[in-house]
Amino acid sequence: MTDSVDHAIRIYKDDADRLVEATPDAPCVMLLPHGDPRAAAARTKLRIQWGQHLLDDLVNGCYRTVVCGVNAEDNTRGILGELFKLIPTSQWTLESATSYARMFRDAVSIHAREDREPYVLKFDLDRILILALLRPAGRDHFTLEDLYRGFKTVAKMMEGRRDRQPAATVSFLGARSNRLLDHEGREPAFEAALEAIHQSGFQGDIYPPVELWDCAPTGVFGSYPFPESIDRMRQGSS
Repeated sequence: MTDSVDHAIRIYKDDADRLVEATPDAPCVMLLPHGDPRAAAARTKLRIQWGQHLLDDLVNGCYRTVVCGVNAEDNTRGILGELFKLIPTSQWTLESATSYARMFRDAVSIHAREDREPYVLKFDLDRILILALLRPAGRDHFTLEDLYRGFKTVAKMMEGRRDRQPAATVSFLGARSNRLLDHEGREPAFEAALEAIHQSGFQGDIYPPVELWDCAPTGVFGSYPFPESIDRMRQGSS
């Protein structure tokens, strides 16, 4: 008689499954599965890259295009500066990019004063194309409406351009140079940012702010739109 064999799939080799356990005070993300992995969904969705490092993925060639923000005053604490440093083949510098944004904004203020569309500036770093939403003049932040309008332009710029795929974007939450605020002057929920970007028609991956890497016990999902059960629970039903 042969001994029974445990066919449970393990994560780690040897006995490390018992050793790698999250303690109550450890940063933790509880990823909840949803949808049928055996069937492809017809609708578009945003993949949420929990726990992944955007800069590493960009430098390693995982994406052709990245979307972020830019302003005409100071971008020293944004992702632009990091990308310019990490990709030395680019002719762009943080100073020249900020100067270009300032020149573009000044031209817009003269020739398109009533235009409410957030403009999208292109910075081609050879290996990576940066599509940067230009922060509106006179404000120190983006709004959710800016996000929707800006990503609508980005979606048009990506349409039919296979050479600009795959694409990724920052969430604009937790930003230091180009903040995202709601109409009450507070950072909106991550879901609100996802909704604005998704409704614009943008297709790609989104990287949540590092601050949300420690959100347990709240469960998170790996893509957006979220399951309909979320809305049912908000309305008081199970």
